[in-house]
Amino acid sequence: MGQVIAIQFITLDGVIEDPDGSAGSPWGGWAFRYGPEAVAGDKFELGEVLDTGVMLLGRVTWQLFSGIWPAREDEFSQKMNAIPKLVASRSLDDVEGWRNSTLLRGDLVDEVSKRGRSQDVVVAGSASIVDALRAADLIDQYRLLVFPTVLGQGRRLFEQPGQPIGLNLAAAERTGHAVRLVYDRV
Repeated sequence: MGQVIAIQFITLDGVIEDPDGSAGSPWGGWAFRYGPEAVAGDKFELGEVLDTGVMLLGRVTWQLFSGIWPAREDEFSQKMNAIPKLVASRSLDDVEGWRNSTLLRGDLVDEVSKRGRSQDVVVAGSASIVDALRAADLIDQYRLLVFPTVLGQGRRLFEQPGQPIGLNLAAAERTGHAVRLVYDRV
């Protein structure tokens, strides 16, 4: 049985918006203040999930990633390029710019419900997708890379009102300047 795993770069005060500065917000780029090694490689410890799972991305995240990963050839980049990618978008007509990408047709929640029964689904960034899946009670695990930064503004991971979520800390490990926290749904 698969899991739906949400992965996020996040500040100490819960902000997930613009970690690389590509959105141009005044507070953006906070994850890269610690150098490129702070975000390089498999910081979320996805391991074999990258070989057997599927990645789910929103339009903005897919467009950002499709401009970065295809040109890279290191081992982690090869896995990112090889993993099947579902792109949830109402405005894109094609996703040929990054191999193994497919536009998600149909209902997001239905598609993730079906796939999550048989394989792992990794949601990278894509706050609106995380919100929709959380509202449908489909996220099994959160893997957060928490940076020692407090912004006091910006989009937060748990910003949308909803039902309380019971989580169990599965792992906590320092990785460079950040801490990787893994929470499983209770």
